[in-house]
Amino acid sequence: MLRKLTLALLMSAAAGTAMAQDKWQGADDLPTNPLACDGTAGAVAAKPYDGGQPTGAPDLSGKEITLVDIPKLVGIGYFAATTEGMRQAAEELGNVKVSTDGPTEANIDDQITFIDNYVTQGVSGILFAANDPVAIAPVLKKALAAGIHVVGYDANSQPDAREWFVNQAEFNGIGKSLMDAMAKEIGEDGAFAIVTSTFTTPNQARWIAEMQAYQAACHPNMKWLETVEAQEDNNLSFNQASTLINKYGDEMKGMFGMTSVATPASAEAVTQAGLCGKVAVVGLATPNAMRPYVESDCVKSVVLWNPVDLGYAAVHAMRAAADGKLTAESKELEAGRLGKLSIVNGSEILLGAPFIYDKSNIGEFDF
Repeated sequence: MLRKLTLALLMSAAAGTAMAQDKWQGADDLPTNPLACDGTAGAVAAKPYDGGQPTGAPDLSGKEITLVDIPKLVGIGYFAATTEGMRQAAEELGNVKVSTDGPTEANIDDQITFIDNYVTQGVSGILFAANDPVAIAPVLKKALAAGIHVVGYDANSQPDAREWFVNQAEFNGIGKSLMDAMAKEIGEDGAFAIVTSTFTTPNQARWIAEMQAYQAACHPNMKWLETVEAQEDNNLSFNQASTLINKYGDEMKGMFGMTSVATPASAEAVTQAGLCGKVAVVGLATPNAMRPYVESDCVKSVVLWNPVDLGYAAVHAMRAAADGKLTAESKELEAGRLGKLSIVNGSEILLGAPFIYDKSNIGEFDF
């Protein structure tokens, strides 16, 4: 334990941190849109289609298509679950072949190289979850220019670099769910810190921005201590969480994990520090990764969606785009067992509201 905590202190000097700030800038300068404190439904943005289009794409309607999925990284449970959803959709549709390939670390340069290689090889469509929304855009535009269909999921790119983005839940909905869960556990005047991937990872950055806006409006006396980067690395996430525990001591009542790696690593840090029940962990993670901590009562709730459904919906969106059934004029997507999914914000397909996993239901899920 002493060795790990000593390493944690050393790692914190190397890893980037953002101290409490007046406004979280994240990966972009988009305005925030916090939901109402009383839980009433927020307004859904209505705007024209803003996605890109493949140039000279062949007529693939009803024909077999070959897709490659290139997520942020391979080898973690979350993207294994999206891959399984894609496999299920391809099997159900019957005229889709899909494979997953990608970097073993969440590195945008490596991800770009993978995408570029498949553009050169030639595929019908590319599915992606971006490590950086801006840096990934040129290679995705190259794919569109080559007549390849491009659909994002989980983490978006710039809109004109892909046709559609399947959004697991709107950013303000995630922000509200996370902040409400933390406030319930640590109280309206509790202090918290955040362990995220990087400050430029698009979905985490937007969630944090919406969390801060919602907190300011609905939980104004809570205190945001610090946000630290941990990539998508289990050891670094554990070390960063341990550093926060040592740095803030009794002042810190809660930690958010913003990735499926950071949340269980933070829970493990709290467990090893003997602080279960004293430091709350709230975050985004898969049920399998969090089950031991939920069943031991060290973690009360986990916010997520079903990543199997997310991958499933992405393949249905790609098939519909290739068939010419999903167009700039479309208002919804027919997505197999998921039914009709709404199109919002111009070119985003909305999977649905976030789901709360807790001790009463976490045993029902296996991913």
